[in-house]
Amino acid sequence: MAISLHEENQQLREQLAQRDAQIVSLKEQIKQFLNHRFSASSEKLSIDQLGLFNEAEAIEQADEESPASKTVTVKSHKRQQKPRVSIPADYPREEIVHDLPESEKYCPHDGTGLEVIGSEDHEQLEIIPAQISVLRHRRLKYPCPCCQKHIVTADKPKQPIEKSIASPGLLAYVAVQKYADALPLYRQSEMFKRIGITLDRTNLATWMVRCGELVQPVINLLMDHLQQQPLLHLDETTLQVLEEPGKTAQSKSYLWLMAAFGDQPAMVFHYDPTRNQQVPMDLLSSTVPAIMVDGYEWYQKACDTHQITRLGCWAHARRKFVEAQKLQTKGKTGRADQALAYIQKLYAIEKKIKDEPPEKRFNIRQREAKPIVEKLQAWMEKSLLTVAPQSAVGKALGYLHNQWDRLVSYLGDGLYPIDNNAAERAIRPFTIGRKNWMFSKSQAGAKASANLYSLVETAKANQLNPYDYLKHIFKELPNANNIEDVEALLPWHVQLD
Repeated sequence: MAISLHEENQQLREQLAQRDAQIVSLKEQIKQFLNHRFSASSEKLSIDQLGLFNEAEAIEQADEESPASKTVTVKSHKRQQKPRVSIPADYPREEIVHDLPESEKYCPHDGTGLEVIGSEDHEQLEIIPAQISVLRHRRLKYPCPCCQKHIVTADKPKQPIEKSIASPGLLAYVAVQKYADALPLYRQSEMFKRIGITLDRTNLATWMVRCGELVQPVINLLMDHLQQQPLLHLDETTLQVLEEPGKTAQSKSYLWLMAAFGDQPAMVFHYDPTRNQQVPMDLLSSTVPAIMVDGYEWYQKACDTHQITRLGCWAHARRKFVEAQKLQTKGKTGRADQALAYIQKLYAIEKKIKDEPPEKRFNIRQREAKPIVEKLQAWMEKSLLTVAPQSAVGKALGYLHNQWDRLVSYLGDGLYPIDNNAAERAIRPFTIGRKNWMFSKSQAGAKASANLYSLVETAKANQLNPYDYLKHIFKELPNANNIEDVEALLPWHVQLD
């Protein structure tokens, strides 16, 4: 049956509208790729955007297409001078005395000899490059002087790697260089050559795997500690492992992070070949009251199974509006600005109450943040009716709408954070290191790296020097005889000079 001319025109209009929407979406994607490649990644508001901070409701009434005509006045300020670097008084000093020649130690007027009355001092920091020394373990032997049949040899403490030339201090040094300072093992091998010792990269890698296996009892206790915390942060990032059963070398594996922040902060990294929902199922338990995560949906099964409250991350929601904002025509105010103005108000409240006890944070959130959240929700629902879902703003609105119940859950308890930024900061050292060493060769290496990253980051969170802490663990853990000995190695039980 032939269609009418009117119906045909209507179909063509719809097709053109769909095509126009697709073109706009593709242009936004191209611009977004260019921004990711060449633009600054900071999410801070610019000077112009700061003027929007207290005017979220006023922006909503403004025409989205009208250019911003508001003049922003920036207060004058004085540039602060950076303080000079101070040298700690307990550092050893080597005095270099600069004296006058003997011919100048007389007064030119009457020839009287000059006397020292003091000095003008100037201190400089000097560096001594890494030096290699050798620890020789001598086990004294005692024979019976009469029968010569009874010989006793003194014991020596167990070593982290028996019959190896690596001492606890050397192992800690290599581990910190890689896992705290992102220095690959092949570069460390070259550095050792410069100071006169040849340590093959394969040997260094083997040592790190053995150390990762050695510290597993401490990791187990950290996991038990995390399961008892009122709130856990979780995040995950990719990892390439060359030798995995049933997978190609180019395939992705994952490093998962569980972290708790408080009086006894702890962070545990967990390697897994997959990103499926079974991983958080295994990592979490019913003893965990709440978790803070991003929008990855496969956390939900663990939350449902273990009856865990799931909190959403406002930083992820904000990030999507920041990306949309970068695609706007310069000088114009749009819906992304409106959303960011609301969200920045919520963050301003959090900044103000960050040092308050949970009960006071809860009361202030209910009084100040909840009305802002309600206005943002009304604005969101209204905007969803008029914004194309495939546009950058539409996608940001969609994410905000889908995650809404999780995002506003932080209002229900003063203990809950507003975002997952703490976990992202904790996982960043791994992502930086990954750019340098790129992959793990084996699953054993990936597991060892996860364990050693856990100890390094947990030591840092507890204000311990990672080198001193790892050296202490590598020295004491081989000689631990019971669970109490291992518990004494947890960072909040360790006293280091």
